Amino acid sequence: MISQPSRQCTVQLQALPSRIRQVRRIVSAQLRYWQLDPLIDQAALGVTELLTNVHRHAQPDKTCTVDIKLLLDRLTVAVHDHDPRLPTVKEADPLDMCGRGLALIQAVSESWGVRPEGDAGKVIWFTLPAPSTAAPPRHRLYGAMTDGPFSLGPLTHGSFADGPVGGIPAAVGS
Repeated sequence: MISQPSRQCTVQLQALPSRIRQVRRIVSAQLRYWQLDPLIDQAALGVTELLTNVHRHAQPDKTCTVDIKLLLDRLTVAVHDHDPRLPTVKEADPLDMCGRGLALIQAVSESWGVRPEGDAGKVIWFTLPAPSTAAPPRHRLYGAMTDGPFSLGPLTHGSFADGPVGGIPAAVGS
């Protein structure tokens, strides 16, 4: 599905380590396409941490949706999973190998939060301030791109508004 001029990218996936790496690349490519290069490191780190939490903790399944959206001067990255349990920020000991994900999100983002969705799970989100120099998309994509250079497999469905992943134009008639 392609939306009107709002800039949004949505990807559904199983939060498995190989898929997390792919989504990190998709987010980076999409932000590059939107000319938001200064936000790539923070957004990629944040989405990696949120998807890793889904992989490690979510029950009953690892299915989730990543949604990145640019509205005015804010980039919002959100991850929806089916586990209704809400996360907590923990103080990790210096030698702990894990337990710092939400603290990292808090450190690199402008704001963040959790929205319970009842039995449907929860949404964890964070925002980043977008540079005022973010240019509008260079061209529009008028067809859905469900497969391509960043294919996530049969259980994944993507919706890339205002252009293909990585700025690679879709071939007309393909």
